[in-house]
Amino acid sequence: MGCRLNAAEAETLARQFSGAGHQVVQDPTLADIIVVNSCAVTSQAVRKAERRLRALHRANPEAGLAVTGCWATADQAGVGTIEGVQWVVPNADKATTVSRVLSRELQAAPGASQTVLAPWAPGRWGHTRAFLGVQDGCDHACTYCVTRILRGPGRSLSLDEALTAARARVQAGAREIVLTGTSLGAYGRDLGLCDGLAQLVSAILADTDVPRLRLSSIEPWDVSAALLDLWRDRRVCRQLHIPLQSGSDAVLRLMGRPIKVGAFVGLVDRARAISPEIAITTDLIAGFPGETAEDFAETMRVVREVRFARLHVFPYSERPGTAALRLPNPVPRAERRARAQEVRALGETLAADYRGRFIGRVLPVLWEPRNRAGAWAGLTDNYLEVQTRDERMLYNRVTPTRLVGEREGMLVGEVLGG
Repeated sequence: MGCRLNAAEAETLARQFSGAGHQVVQDPTLADIIVVNSCAVTSQAVRKAERRLRALHRANPEAGLAVTGCWATADQAGVGTIEGVQWVVPNADKATTVSRVLSRELQAAPGASQTVLAPWAPGRWGHTRAFLGVQDGCDHACTYCVTRILRGPGRSLSLDEALTAARARVQAGAREIVLTGTSLGAYGRDLGLCDGLAQLVSAILADTDVPRLRLSSIEPWDVSAALLDLWRDRRVCRQLHIPLQSGSDAVLRLMGRPIKVGAFVGLVDRARAISPEIAITTDLIAGFPGETAEDFAETMRVVREVRFARLHVFPYSERPGTAALRLPNPVPRAERRARAQEVRALGETLAADYRGRFIGRVLPVLWEPRNRAGAWAGLTDNYLEVQTRDERMLYNRVTPTRLVGEREGMLVGEVLGG
């Protein structure tokens, strides 16, 4: 649950269980053990995780539940009281999750089966795309963020380790690699690398023939000129997710974010000068303590000016241990929700405008498995969701696809060629 780094970690856990000789099943009612990698970035994320655990237990009361991730770190005792939960593993011990579960289930020695990894294969553990976690932890001091507290300081895979992992996924059939991290733009800083993420992206492009390389969220102050220049390579997916959080400089100061709105807009302009059709996506927090009606109006103005391709909007959520809890002038919860809804509505309009620019065009689409309705679902390089009904086997293929229309927020495509 939660971020793309969690998805990458869940994939690793699945590969460890498989490497230890166990079968990963798609239907949780068939499982003996269910592992939930949880999120705690907002109170809503915690509620979702709790509801998911209770639903899993109702569906399969015989299965043992193991919970790891940020919620398991933030509230280890509370998570342990939920019916069916047998293991609670905080982030610091996440690498031992499989060992802990199997040592109790099989009465094996602790540490057994911990380091065995089944080979990665597209779609076997999750998405067709290969989520590759290359960095964890964060050294920034945003006043609202509990993830920094729960994940610890920034730390990175070595350049050789990350490149070896990317190479292995390409050799196993990955058509797209998604680089992830808690603070991805800080990759390599703890290793003494200068512009480490740009170095890593350059190395992957030079050393592999991966068709598509996507970067997950990067803080705007970590987007260097050298990194931005790499979007000239068409294998780098035309999406840049840079969290804005607020369009008011006053609120950004309260958030402890070392950037001003003008610098953010300038970064967007530079990105679009290099890649004019790039999808600029962002995160926003509505109703942060001290945010006035004028501050929120500034956020709405900036969102209209930048014309984001997609917004992730959250009403401000108090998180234990964060500095924002001590800030004066809290915004009433009802007002936070109302502001979040207003900016989401604007975001939906802007997203529709961005999608509409590509109707009638031919774009490459990487196809995931068929959905429940029998249609293939896939993504363009600029993060547009596409569906098609086609009798051919499209899974894990990148095909030229004409985007012929739109249905329920997704583009409809016609696959070209044989």
